[in-house]
Amino acid sequence: MKSFFAPHFGLHTAVLMTGVSLLAPISTAVAEELGIIQVESTTIDDRFENKRDEPSNIGVISAEEVDAAHTQNIQQLLQSVPGITTEVQSGDSIKIHIRGVENQVYMGERPGVAVVIDGVPVFERTGRVNIDLDNIESIKVVKGGASYLFGDDALAGAVIITTKRGAANAGIRLSAEAGSFGYKKGLARVGTAGESFNGHVQVSRRELDGYYDDSASKADYVNGKLQYYLDEASDLTFGFEHSDREKNSHGSVLGVTAAELDPRSEDPAYNDYANRFDVVLDKLFLTYASDIDNHSNLMVNTYQFTDQTRFLSKPLDADPSSYTYDNDYYQVQRGVKAEYRSGGESLAWMLATDLRDNRYDNEVTFLDCSEAYGACSVGGLYDDNTTDEKVSAIYGEVKFRPADKLVMTLNGRYDVLDLDYADNLDSTLDDSKQFKVASWRLGGNYALNTNFDFYANASTGFRAPTVEQLFVGSASPTMRTEGNPDLEPEYALNTELGMRSRGSLFGVSMDIDLALFQIDRKDHIQSTAGQYTTASGNIYDNTGDMRSRGLELALSTDPQRKLSFDVAYTYMLSEYTKYDSFYLQTYNPAYDSTCSPYSSPVPCAPKYISTLYDNTDNEVPRVPHHHLNVTAHVMPKTNWLVSLEMDATSSYYADEINQEKIGGYTTFNLLLNYDRPSDSGDWGLFARVDNLFDRNYYNTVRGHGDGNDDGVYDQEDLSIVVNQGRTYTAGLSVHF
Repeated sequence: MKSFFAPHFGLHTAVLMTGVSLLAPISTAVAEELGIIQVESTTIDDRFENKRDEPSNIGVISAEEVDAAHTQNIQQLLQSVPGITTEVQSGDSIKIHIRGVENQVYMGERPGVAVVIDGVPVFERTGRVNIDLDNIESIKVVKGGASYLFGDDALAGAVIITTKRGAANAGIRLSAEAGSFGYKKGLARVGTAGESFNGHVQVSRRELDGYYDDSASKADYVNGKLQYYLDEASDLTFGFEHSDREKNSHGSVLGVTAAELDPRSEDPAYNDYANRFDVVLDKLFLTYASDIDNHSNLMVNTYQFTDQTRFLSKPLDADPSSYTYDNDYYQVQRGVKAEYRSGGESLAWMLATDLRDNRYDNEVTFLDCSEAYGACSVGGLYDDNTTDEKVSAIYGEVKFRPADKLVMTLNGRYDVLDLDYADNLDSTLDDSKQFKVASWRLGGNYALNTNFDFYANASTGFRAPTVEQLFVGSASPTMRTEGNPDLEPEYALNTELGMRSRGSLFGVSMDIDLALFQIDRKDHIQSTAGQYTTASGNIYDNTGDMRSRGLELALSTDPQRKLSFDVAYTYMLSEYTKYDSFYLQTYNPAYDSTCSPYSSPVPCAPKYISTLYDNTDNEVPRVPHHHLNVTAHVMPKTNWLVSLEMDATSSYYADEINQEKIGGYTTFNLLLNYDRPSDSGDWGLFARVDNLFDRNYYNTVRGHGDGNDDGVYDQEDLSIVVNQGRTYTAGLSVHF
């Protein structure tokens, strides 16, 4: 196995210590009294934002930053957070990965990241998450194993999104935007605020014709919040959202030749496996918060989220615009959380509970029988099943100060997960399973002085097997993988060492966060035949391990200066430490489609030949070694702001066998904002140009087998999404 720290740890340590030496002059003041210790961790709200004693690497994006960026999807925001890689599907649908975990998967799998919206861990049927950018109060990214707070699927961290609230939304706001490829957005918000309450309602619509053939999307949102102050120390917040999205999953082409000749994917011979998504989401939640005294707080959150997703799957070989299956998926997430915290001069603690009652109904009917598996009748049921998932968990945190400058943090969580599967077509397949999993974090923060901290932690994450992996297998583009009731949960161990500083360097005030990390993932669950590959008798199993090591740097200067800038840099090496069973399939030239195993005296040749690879020590696909995002902000005149962003990514492999390497690229984005406040109201306008110099590159490249059935696996078998090139967006808003 390759050694990373032998050649690289010295370099990274040197980088860390160089940062220390450069920033040592920032503040030489005598350490002040650190005061009361508070528990900042929460799974419910974002009101605890102080990083002073936080032992982990955390990134925060505020509502002001979200609104000022005028992006069309959250990927454009998250690329400014070190350690994150993202995959945009269409519109505002995105798959988020942290520190290389789960970068090799690209269908409907869970991402290994807990995505939490208003306290609710959200998983949509597509494996991606849809977020209303106009309704974001804050985005908080916790990196490293985060199951000690969020439980299942927080293998590599969590993205916590809190939607808009508060008196700042009072008044009337109207905005409109338009841009390239038929992009249009309209928004209206009405809010009010009084001595005992505040609230708002917001409606919006986003439409996009799309650069790619058959890639149009539409999203309608209605959301709002009402916050009522029960007294000076407590409040109730009721929030709701209804969203209706129609989107097509398209844009891929097969091979580099098609990427050059048909970048819009207009050839009807190729279509995505799943398409024509119609997603309706409804979110309701109620949160009670009370400051019991100056150092104690109680929060209780109850919620119901529903997800109705309909889509088509398995395009026909004879007519890729038609599909074999009609999928109807209905999901209900219900739950309640409660957190009690108390602080003090030397000790602070939190005790909490998390109860969930989720139900997943899945119904699949036949649209066409010409290429279906098994018995088939058009309109008849192919699959009909129900899963009940119950989660009972307790979690907590203890912070204590063993020395004046040192604060230690200990987190723990214990989950009991009950899965109950019912096959409505065959009751003999009904089954159930229970998992009991403990998660933890141990860390510390050492305050060298009032503006300079060192921090370190070790934390864990886990992901329990799904019912498809345990009992029934899952429908892949080619065949089914059998379940395995003996599966164990996947685990991840994250270790981290960093420094955090606030002060000035050469007269320029800035914040710096620099971290070294290592995350080890164990008992990865996938098919024994390999990723998206078929083989006789393949089942789900705990097949392998992976490791990511690297460095993350975040630097920002005072945004009130005439010239300011933000820097986010990631160095990351993600490798498989165990992956000795990967089968790559190529077309068999001896295959005869007319051969019948029942009448031929000679055994029929298989359609595909499977070649076994040992991917141990190979790099995880789609994880570049280097990613640099730099944004410079200039205020040439009062009310004007010009921002120039550079985003640079190094090369990466497109496949597990590390055969096909994709070159890196650098793009530039330009943003112009003009905001004019007045006594009667505020108004503003913006113009944004993405990919300013019209750079030609690939958004996403994936490879796992002989896609064009020519008997050879090469660059012509890669599934590629070509970047759409230079795009323009402009808009106007008024607030009064």
